[in-house]
This record gives sequence, C-alpha cells and structure tokens, in this order.
Amino acid sequence: MIEPNPKADLLRYLQEGRDALMWKLDGLSEYDIRRPLTPTGTNLLGLVKHIASVELGYFGDTFGRPFFAADPPPWWYTEDAEPNADMWATADESREYIVGLYHQAWEHSNSTIATLELDAIGHVPWWPEERREVTLNHILVRVISDTQRHAGHADIVRELIDGSVGCQESNDSVPAEDRAWWEKHRRRLESAAREAGNG
Repeated sequence: MIEPNPKADLLRYLQEGRDALMWKLDGLSEYDIRRPLTPTGTNLLGLVKHIASVELGYFGDTFGRPFFAADPPPWWYTEDAEPNADMWATADESREYIVGLYHQAWEHSNSTIATLELDAIGHVPWWPEERREVTLNHILVRVISDTQRHAGHADIVRELIDGSVGCQESNDSVPAEDRAWWEKHRRRLESAAREAGNG
C-alpha cells in the first residue's frame, strides 16, 4: 500500500507547472519572450516574472520568511509599484535575471514548504484583514492553481509566436497531426461556430 504524502503530491504539481512555464521560453529570441500578444499585454517573460513574485510573496512574506529581507526589493515588488509592474520585463531586466530570480524563488518556496507543516499558519499582508490568516496547505493549492493557470496562458502565447504547443516537453498532450490536418480541423471548428452563431 502506498503511504500518502500530501505535501510531496502538492509540491509535484507545483513543480510541473513551474517546468511547463519555463519550457515555453526555450528557443525564443529576447523579442519573442517579451512580445505582448494580447490586448492586456500578456507575454512569456512577464508571466515568469509574475509567478516569481507570487511565490516570493506567498511562501516568503506570508510566513515571515521574506526573500528580500537583507536587500531592498526591486521596484516592481514594492507596494507603490505601477499597476501590472510584475507582468512585463523592462529592456534592462534580462532573461537571465528573471529566470534566475524564479529559480531562487523555487528554492525559497521549497525551503518554506519543507520547514513548515501543512497546517502552519501564515498571514497574507495584502489580503483584507478578515481573510488574511491562511495555512500552508491553502497557499500551496492557491499557488499551484495560479502557476498552472499562467502556464496555460504561456502555452497559448507560445502557439501564437511559433505554433509550438503542449503542457510538458516529454508529453505535449496534443494529437500528433501535420499542419494540413490542423488547418482543416480549425476550418471545421470555424464552420461549426458560424453555423451555431447564425442559428
């Protein structure tokens, strides 16, 4: 019989989301990883920067383990930062810096997760007072959800850039068909949508 290990299960799903998000940067130019491809500016490197800040906040500040305790935080991590500051990278913020920060966030988060029990209590400073108290389990579920959601965004953005799709490098979860098949499939969906829209 397999011994249940809820913390290991949660960490595995968190890491799968992290890896999926990072994979979406592979092989792309500096321009392509920063290109805003939705009306609200969604871009690949910005998604990585955002999720780095999510992990640093939820697994750091929430549990009294601030990542930026010794040094001042970057401009986009402060309370008075402009709206959406953590969703894009300036020309001076290199891929190496953002990816490196994300990997440091993993280490910091993993340390918090290893150190605390799932029922450990934390306080989310930016939440309303009546909801501020949380458990590590709650935060793990929340960050997994957020990471996987943004990995899905990244999957769509990457497809818009060069047609690459899939949730994992080892298993893209997409039928292995050629471009002609996909074009035919898309036309069929468009036809069905038009027919339903005119019904």
